Amino acid sequence: MRSYAQVLDLKNDPTLIAEYKDWHTRVWPEVLNGLRAIGIRRMKIFLLGTHLFMYYEAPDDFNPARDYQNYAKDPRVREWDTLMRTFQQRVAEAPPASSPSDWWTPMEEVFDLETASQRSS
Repeated sequence: MRSYAQVLDLKNDPTLIAEYKDWHTRVWPEVLNGLRAIGIRRMKIFLLGTHLFMYYEAPDDFNPARDYQNYAKDPRVREWDTLMRTFQQRVAEAPPASSPSDWWTPMEEVFDLETASQRSS
């Protein structure tokens, strides 16, 4: 399994942010099934102000640019994705989007405790 980190911003509107958080207390089953179907086994999204940080784990051969949007093959999942994008905006540091999978911006891993510990032993 590999770990991935991505960032996105929410629109700076307290009402929209509260609604976005509420939606995530009742994620549609089709969305959960779609994420599992593309190999994602663990996912967490964190919020600070308007900044979203998403962490997930997927198989070693997973390629976010190629594979992530495959979860939205189901029309109900596409509906969720479209709805969530009404609350979101790309971060200022994001390169120009060339496809729907470019919505969340990947982050560079700069430290891994497990890897660092293995190197120092």
